Amino acid sequence: MKILSLKLDDKIFNETEEITGKLHMDKNAYINEAVSLHNLVNKRRLLKNQLAKESAMTSKDSMDILLEFEKLIDEN
Repeated sequence: MKILSLKLDDKIFNETEEITGKLHMDKNAYINEAVSLHNLVNKRRLLKNQLAKESAMTSKDSMDILLEFEKLIDEN
């Protein structure tokens, strides 16, 4: 496990204190869970962007191949 020094805005710290108190949860566990969820969201966002970029790069080739298949079907 890594040790991290963290500076939080007062508002975020106070909200965290309030919520972890009500949940009877350790602040460290709460922050670990929050970072884990944030990482998951960002991994999905990065994957979405990568797929969109790759899809755009191959869309012309895909249309060309589709047209070739349609020509073959029309010939038969």
